Amino acid sequence: MLEWHNAMGIPMVFDTLSRPLRDLRISVTDRCNFRCVYCMPKEVFGRDYQFLERDQLLTFEEIERLARLFVPLGVKKIRLTGGEPLVRRDLERLVEMLARIPGLDLTLTTNGALLAKKARTLKDAGLKRVTVSLDSLDDDVFMAMNDVDFPVERVLEGIEAAASVGLAPVKINMVVKRGVNEGSILPMARRFRRTGHILRFIEYMDVGHTNGWRMDDVVSAREIVSTVDAQMPLEPIEPNYRGEVAGRWRYRDRSGEIGVIASVTQPFCGNCTRARLSAEGLLYTCLFAVRGHDLRRLLRGGASEAELAEAIASIWRGRDDRYSEIRSSETIWLPKVEMSRIGG
Repeated sequence: MLEWHNAMGIPMVFDTLSRPLRDLRISVTDRCNFRCVYCMPKEVFGRDYQFLERDQLLTFEEIERLARLFVPLGVKKIRLTGGEPLVRRDLERLVEMLARIPGLDLTLTTNGALLAKKARTLKDAGLKRVTVSLDSLDDDVFMAMNDVDFPVERVLEGIEAAASVGLAPVKINMVVKRGVNEGSILPMARRFRRTGHILRFIEYMDVGHTNGWRMDDVVSAREIVSTVDAQMPLEPIEPNYRGEVAGRWRYRDRSGEIGVIASVTQPFCGNCTRARLSAEGLLYTCLFAVRGHDLRRLLRGGASEAELAEAIASIWRGRDDRYSEIRSSETIWLPKVEMSRIGG
């Protein structure tokens, strides 16, 4: 039986640590047109890398069916991810299907390469907001990080196109890696201050095993905030909701805000309300999960709506993940799903 929670009349399901299921990230593809060194390094994801075949991917109809089952369990927000979601053909059709689900906040994370061309179509289909990954304003640094010589200007064009059609506020995610782009912290803060966009700095994380993660490469949230605060004074502000991953800071002159995601140095597992669905239909209950639960097999095996809903609820009820809180020299080498498979 499902576990019902009657506050506000919304049924919900809780895990072993009493965390509700509120957010679902859906990866629509494992492919990407970038080869970012912290996510899909070219030496691993090269020309011979075997990506998923088309028949292995969940269809849009299968994704919609699952999404509709997650909502009664408590999910209020769905974020479409990848890989790079905009390389999935006709993605706006899926957006339109999901946008018809009542009460759902529908967002998307992208590297911005195709955003200028697709922003209007996505907005018209029902997308609410976008988050864009941009790790530097310096072309040399940015191209070294995306490793496909993609210029900053085209990502900025995508951000402005999204804002102009109403996919706002645009959030910009910057992964900070020591020795690579920490010199871009202040230029990024200055560029997006007073624009209405929200810049979020992300500590370099040990997701998967292909990015060569070391603790020495992490620029801590404390250091990032201090760097910005020294030039543009900041003050902390309250989170928008329980489980928000970014610590929020605003400029003291009220000219905007930044966020800092500190999953390495200040774990937030205790408030984590996110599940992740991979492109091939595996349900993961943690960004650092060792294995996923196969929902595609149930979908294509003829499971009823009730059976699928109970399977999802049962997986969440058994969830005890808190990797970031127990990270140690031993646990960082546990086998983990690659970030490129579940969208970060």
